[in-house]
Amino acid sequence: MLVTVLLEGFHAVKHALRFGAAVHPLITTDLAAAISLAETHAPDLRERFAAATEVDQNHFKLRVGRTHPTGVAGFAEKPDLPFDRPAPVVLLDNPRNLGNFGAAIRVAAGLDAGGVISTGDIDPWHPNVLRGSAGLHFALPVAKVTSLDFPGELIAFDADGDLLKGPIPDDAVLAFGSERHGLSDEVRAKASRIVRLPMREKVSSYNLTTSVAMGLYHWAIHRAS
Repeated sequence: MLVTVLLEGFHAVKHALRFGAAVHPLITTDLAAAISLAETHAPDLRERFAAATEVDQNHFKLRVGRTHPTGVAGFAEKPDLPFDRPAPVVLLDNPRNLGNFGAAIRVAAGLDAGGVISTGDIDPWHPNVLRGSAGLHFALPVAKVTSLDFPGELIAFDADGDLLKGPIPDDAVLAFGSERHGLSDEVRAKASRIVRLPMREKVSSYNLTTSVAMGLYHWAIHRAS
């Protein structure tokens, strides 16, 4: 079944378009301003934004549910991307904060991860998660899972683990717990190793997005070397 998702804001639409989404309709409350934004922030997409449909504020709010500072929004079909890239997949273990969830997807896309999966009851394609990712759900596979049976090594990140050292395999799954509750017992039991990130004494934790970024960057620099 085809599922259509809402893209709120210029940057969400921009990223979706760059990664192959067919955004239709693409609407704006100010066509000239949208074109101007494209000229300065996405000149490669100027013609796509120039073809947007200009609507009044009431129509925009009716379609989107609220206004947006950029006056841009779009609708696109949810993609079905395969988890077949030679890069670690990020597992978010029962994430609770929708904005952080989306930001973690944004970081994973930027560092070219193999995808993002999650456990728990939150839909990874929730509009607030999409907003947090700035539309970068379209740059890599994003899905919810019910099983922790993975072909690669499951490496869990926790402040009480052993210091992360050495390379991370390309087929690894990197698990991060929620900021309040940490890793679930199930993920701990399934993990082949539990590691921690470097952290100054007396600092209690990192933000989820920061942890994901540090874990993936560790993989990237070791792979590059």
